[in-house]
Amino acid sequence: MQFCFPFILSWQLLAILNGRTISSDMRKIHRIAIVGPESTGKSLLSEQLAYQYQTVWVPEIARDYLHKLNRPYTFDDLSVIAKLQLEKEKSMSESAKHFLFCDTNLVVIKVWSDFKYGRTEKWIVEAIQKSDYSMHLLTDIDIPWEDDPLREHPHFRKELFERYLQELNTFGLDYQIVNGIGESRLKNALNHLEKLEPDLK
Repeated sequence: MQFCFPFILSWQLLAILNGRTISSDMRKIHRIAIVGPESTGKSLLSEQLAYQYQTVWVPEIARDYLHKLNRPYTFDDLSVIAKLQLEKEKSMSESAKHFLFCDTNLVVIKVWSDFKYGRTEKWIVEAIQKSDYSMHLLTDIDIPWEDDPLREHPHFRKELFERYLQELNTFGLDYQIVNGIGESRLKNALNHLEKLEPDLK
């Protein structure tokens, strides 16, 4: 006797029937990188977007790393920060739901390294070339500068913003510029992300 099922088993159910657990690698997760010059609201935007989508966000590792560093940072420190950032992103992806918002990524490290030292580790460039973020949100410099002991370049925001544009275009990365003050900045980012939502249904 043959049985005809009026439905098709989803990949989730098939995984269960095969005795497999569903990992983050099997789920559809859009990784969104929030990048941009200093003091443009990257951390706040990451947190707000994670709240909106009821998911997690990856904090910027550099801030904690530099706080604990009892000396001026060097070129080699940027490579360490980059590796720690990738490790944190990988670990947080296990808890992500549909979206994973990353407060900075290797594009930020490259802009920082090139601006500060005129060069970037080869492996960082290669990793950017192989990256698969669904979108980069580039935060505009239209909000006031806020002083912070770790921030270095209040007078080079425009130049750094242009560098971000150049890098995103050079690597052929999908990006959208996020601008606006307060609530309008968040709404602007959400409008950009709407185009990705159908992929999650």
